[in-house]
Amino acid sequence: MNAIFIVLPILTVLMFQLGLELRLNDFRQLIKRPKPLIAGLTGQMLLLPALGFLWAWVFQLDELFFIGLILITCSPGGSSSNIFSLLAKGDVALSVGLTTISSILTLFTIPFIMSFTVGLFGGGDGTINLPVGALIIQNVLLMLVPILLGQLFKFRYPEQAGKLKRILGKIAFPALILLVSIFFIQHYATIFRYIGKLGLCILLLIITALLGGYLLSMLLKLREKKKRTIVIEVGMQNAAQAIAVASGPFIFNNDVMAIPAIIYALLMNVILLVYIKIKGKKDVIDE
Repeated sequence: MNAIFIVLPILTVLMFQLGLELRLNDFRQLIKRPKPLIAGLTGQMLLLPALGFLWAWVFQLDELFFIGLILITCSPGGSSSNIFSLLAKGDVALSVGLTTISSILTLFTIPFIMSFTVGLFGGGDGTINLPVGALIIQNVLLMLVPILLGQLFKFRYPEQAGKLKRILGKIAFPALILLVSIFFIQHYATIFRYIGKLGLCILLLIITALLGGYLLSMLLKLREKKKRTIVIEVGMQNAAQAIAVASGPFIFNNDVMAIPAIIYALLMNVILLVYIKIKGKKDVIDE
């Protein structure tokens, strides 16, 4: 079974759900009080790719894993981060706003960053090429169009949109886990072969990303709810988007390149659940 035929529908549905979640008033509040937006976008768009290059270089990753790791670092957000923000008692409106803005920005940043990354290996055998035009078209069709359709559906059918939003909200996280599980089962031999070095590299990437989000929040003196959301938004990447780009038949068409995103999703979910558990205990103590 070609898993890409599962990846693309799941990513489209997740972005449609994000369109249903959007409220224009949330954007107005972000513009009026931009510090959380600055912290989140700085972490997502600048810090994460920089950390990706740092750890990929430190661990001297193989070409495919190097590119795959950078791909996951420049694929921020995803609707699952909204769910984790809710569980962590963070600012869900901020999470949705950041996810939307970063998803749109990646239409431009992913082609730029990935062109640079692939160019680093340009002296090789030329087996890895990045069709930038196809990448932009795929991102528009899978990211921007579903978000706009979600907004349109919400505008035309507000009552049905509310019901559909609740249904999709319940399946977003299981859908991501299903996606990761399918890829894991298909490539478990390769994953286990490289899990040592690659797994440690990704673990350090996640930890430093979370710390970076926390430091940015502290630097801008954000309140606790917004701080929790920034930590989650900076740390949690859109694995479905990264997998779609890596394994998409019109882009890289390489399942091995998607392995860093698979490992990232598995580790990230565990680490964030631990983070939420710790914050939950803190809330009980504060009460």
